[in-house]
Amino acid sequence: MEKFNIAVNIGAGSKVSFELTYEELLKRHLGKYEIVIKVKPKQLVKQFEIEADIFEPQEISMLDAQASFLSGDMTQFIEKSFSGKKGRVYFNPTIDQQQTCPTCTKSFLDGDFTIKYDVKRDTLCDLQVVNKYFAQFFAPKNLKSMIKNVVFVIDISGSMAGQKIKQTRQALLKILDDIKPDDYFNFILFGGHVRAWKNSLIQATDANLQEARLFVQNFGLAGATNLNGGLLEGINILNKAHEVDPRLRNNAPIVIMLTDGEPTVGETNLTQIRMNVKNAVQGKFPLYNLGFGENVDFTFLEAMSLENNGAARRIYRDNDAAEQLRGFYEEVANPLLTDVEFQYPKASIHALTENRVKQFYDGSEIVVAGQLTDGGKKDFKAEVTGRGAGQDLVTTCLVDEEEMEKTLRERGHMFEQHIERLWAYLTIQQLLEKRTKANSKEEVNDLSAKALELSLKYKFVTPLTSMVITKPGDPDDQLAIADKPGEEGMEASSIPEFLVIPLPTVDGDPHFIIQVSEKDDAVCFNINEEPGVVMSLIQDPDTGITVNGQLIGDKNHGNGKNRNTYFGRLGIMNQKTGFTLEVTPQNITLLPGMKGPVFSWMDQVTLRQEGVTVTIIPTRKLIVTMDDGATMVVVLHHVWKKHPVHQDFLGLYTVDSHKMSPRTHGLLGQFFHSFDFEVFDVRPGSDPKKTDATMLVKNRRLVVTRGSQKDYRKDPWLGSDVSCWFVHNNGDGLIDGIHTDYIIPSIF
Repeated sequence: MEKFNIAVNIGAGSKVSFELTYEELLKRHLGKYEIVIKVKPKQLVKQFEIEADIFEPQEISMLDAQASFLSGDMTQFIEKSFSGKKGRVYFNPTIDQQQTCPTCTKSFLDGDFTIKYDVKRDTLCDLQVVNKYFAQFFAPKNLKSMIKNVVFVIDISGSMAGQKIKQTRQALLKILDDIKPDDYFNFILFGGHVRAWKNSLIQATDANLQEARLFVQNFGLAGATNLNGGLLEGINILNKAHEVDPRLRNNAPIVIMLTDGEPTVGETNLTQIRMNVKNAVQGKFPLYNLGFGENVDFTFLEAMSLENNGAARRIYRDNDAAEQLRGFYEEVANPLLTDVEFQYPKASIHALTENRVKQFYDGSEIVVAGQLTDGGKKDFKAEVTGRGAGQDLVTTCLVDEEEMEKTLRERGHMFEQHIERLWAYLTIQQLLEKRTKANSKEEVNDLSAKALELSLKYKFVTPLTSMVITKPGDPDDQLAIADKPGEEGMEASSIPEFLVIPLPTVDGDPHFIIQVSEKDDAVCFNINEEPGVVMSLIQDPDTGITVNGQLIGDKNHGNGKNRNTYFGRLGIMNQKTGFTLEVTPQNITLLPGMKGPVFSWMDQVTLRQEGVTVTIIPTRKLIVTMDDGATMVVVLHHVWKKHPVHQDFLGLYTVDSHKMSPRTHGLLGQFFHSFDFEVFDVRPGSDPKKTDATMLVKNRRLVVTRGSQKDYRKDPWLGSDVSCWFVHNNGDGLIDGIHTDYIIPSIF
């Protein structure tokens, strides 16, 4: 579970609304995907509601929801249903149902609300290709479990005394009850010295299991921590068993190590221990490290596991620590395949996440994603190989084009972006894993830079980035930083102060600013039209999100100069839901024409309707957030009322467009898609204070001028200067078509 912290000052007696939108990659665990919602209101709640809508292209095979705070017939309060690709869970207890007793004011809502589901797996293959990205989900059923060779390496140093060793014994005894008769196992204990229960692997016969139970119940603690010696002895027993008995080579070998501290005797240099273990394992089997409590060096354990095809898990010192240990064992108790590999046509692949897995376990899932080359979709396929119980797995997976088209029609751009973002997320996670086990500062820096670049591009919060939260109503409009904490000991310098996402904006008379993050530069242009003209700014036919703007002009126009124009009216709408919002320098009107509520710029309010949240920050800003993936900020520019020429006007800034479709267009919307340009032949311009240059963009050569425009997001009065290359003649050559193509008859 990822955690972050944010602090906000709240006035006494005020009403506050918190909304968190996030993405999470659900991992298949013991045959189910799981969503856990913490429910701890600590009071009776008048309107308490949990609603989950699930969509799965493979169709849902089972759906369940449980709450740890409900018992017996109370579970009837949870509504659950699914059909085909869609599922729904709904929980809406009344005040009376929340009470612990008829006259009590205390709520029984205190615990976890857990949703579990799985999907149909009628074939071995689930290969999805959308645009230039693909994802493959691999969780075959009806495979026979492999016999396993498992060695448990247990820390019995003095620090394990008390509750820790008691819970460890409980977990090991339950694990012994679960070991299958055909499996082979052994125990290695390490304290100041290393002790093996047996000299070799032992089959899990009834007699051997009974002897093992007595051993677990009676071993004692022994001083210091010889972690290096214990691990090497466990690895050596596994290696020797494979050499002596050829039959065991066909089994799935596993080493599981549990410790609560750092090495204190024998080899204590952590780098050398990692090297020793890696040389002993030689990539032949996975090593799983379990860190018990808070005093372990978890970064060291994780790096050592990752270097040896395994994973690390922290075991928390809670009452259920024994269940945590047993729960981990259940995840690896039934290996189905070893040495699984996914191969794709080399000419089709531009980038690929990890495509080799040492062992695949029942109830889990392997996910591989990649980026395709131009033309890579043609004849794209996947070859999957692995070694199983009694026979090898060899299969070819093809793309179900008909099913892809059907899913795209059902989910549109959201499904398109999901595959690309899944590839980016997996790539970032695997870069961070490589960073954890890197052995040089240069390698760490290189991996950090690559992970950071992707994190910023796709707006993922990682240990290398921070999440920026604006506090509505804060007199200084401060940005609050919500950092994702890493393991203790992470250098603070690795977390940037804040994250800025550059997106197209329009402000002034009117100045369009297009920030191009790949170039660390910006392009800008003006639109010169008459007052009253309405322009199409953003139009997304897939989500229905549309933004139009109407121009106003100066009060008085004379002296022969071009008349300054500004946006004095904005129409923001979602044509699919019927949501409409009209914004002028005087009022903010919800559902204009339908006698909807009207707010002034002096109001401080947050309202939500049809999946849209509107927040007014008095006298200055309006924030509009749409569930379909768009967030816009409208800035109000106040002018002295008695000014002889100018009047109040509006600026529009897009701060999030990640779920808007590739078909988005408009004077601003067309620049939500990445584009490239090249500037050369920089030379003195007609204005001695500015330089001209030639810009190559969209296969056109344009004369551009270096200048600056104002960004008023943080300071609506003074703004901040943004340097940019100015494109003349209403953006001719930069925008698609000509500017008059974007003139429309009305604001709605």
